[in-house]
Amino acid sequence: MKFKFEKLVVWQQALDLSMQVHLITKKFPKDEMFVLSSQIKRAADSVSLNIAEGSTSQSNPEFSRFLSIALRSNIEVVACLHLAKSRKIIQDDDFNNIYHRCHQLLIKITALKTSLKRIPVNEPHLE
Repeated sequence: MKFKFEKLVVWQQALDLSMQVHLITKKFPKDEMFVLSSQIKRAADSVSLNIAEGSTSQSNPEFSRFLSIALRSNIEVVACLHLAKSRKIIQDDDFNNIYHRCHQLLIKITALKTSLKRIPVNEPHLE
């Protein structure tokens, strides 16, 4: 692996979340294709993309800022799940699967943000 983010377990889990969301949205009705389906996929993709982009930051505070964006995107996925559930377009097992993955990412992203505060600013992070 040549890029720092590829080594991060949190990024790998975010990538997996994105793939699971993509698979589940294939079951959504056609009339949701450009609405909820598109929104939840963009939000899920944003989690991994912001972790990756932030990992190349020049400072821990900057990386933390990108992790905050990833965290908000993760929460957006959960909100979209609830919309899908309320519209009865997602099965309970699919809802629970994605919800659990989002919760695990919430924990991991928050822990990574916390760890960045403990690393002196002038030291490289996550090499």
